[in-house]
Amino acid sequence: MLPPPQHIAVIMDGNGRWAQKRGLPRVAGHKQGAETVERVVRAAKDLGVKHLTLFAFSTENWKRPEQEVVDLMGLLRQYLRSKTAEMHENNVRLHIIGDRTRLSKDILASIDYAEELTAKNDGIAVYIALSYSGRWDMMQAMRKIASQVQEGLLKPESVTEEVINQNLSTAGVPEPDLIIRTSGEQRISNFLLWQGAYSEYYFTDTHWPDFDYDLMAEAIDSYQKRERRFGKIPVQAS
Repeated sequence: MLPPPQHIAVIMDGNGRWAQKRGLPRVAGHKQGAETVERVVRAAKDLGVKHLTLFAFSTENWKRPEQEVVDLMGLLRQYLRSKTAEMHENNVRLHIIGDRTRLSKDILASIDYAEELTAKNDGIAVYIALSYSGRWDMMQAMRKIASQVQEGLLKPESVTEEVINQNLSTAGVPEPDLIIRTSGEQRISNFLLWQGAYSEYYFTDTHWPDFDYDLMAEAIDSYQKRERRFGKIPVQAS
């Protein structure tokens, strides 16, 4: 049996469908989904997970109706302002990954404050993927590497997988062992394309607002029963 995953990433899907089933506006689903984040962070911590990455808002989500984007940004503001102190008290280390250029100044200030306040915490590390996509991440890493080559700091033949890892937004973070997607969809949606190359996947029909400790434990149990070979044959892997 595999040891518990040290890094779990979650594609938090189904807020809108959760609300629709209850005859509620989509924003109600997003509010409930934000509350689920807190519950899942506690569950992951209790289950021995060291790193948790949550896909909150993709670069493609900017294309959603303007009012929904406004509502989501408002929830983000509220979450950062109301939960930062609590995360710090619970020894959580928070970091935001993604393209920050489209975020408002007040949100950026709240992110900077939360990251600085929790930077020295040594409990579970929580990474919120915000205005993020795997293609964006790889593109910005390529730009950094190209600049280093242009400046003579790096030779083209010296560009290795490790060099790419060091220039991704997740530099220094172990690759996810397990990626969970809620709400029944079975696709990766441009999430951690490089980092998730050898991740195990777990799909559940449960909408994100209903995801809880038991479902996290179920996903981890499914992961532990698998065999990770990384291209090897079973005898080599074991």
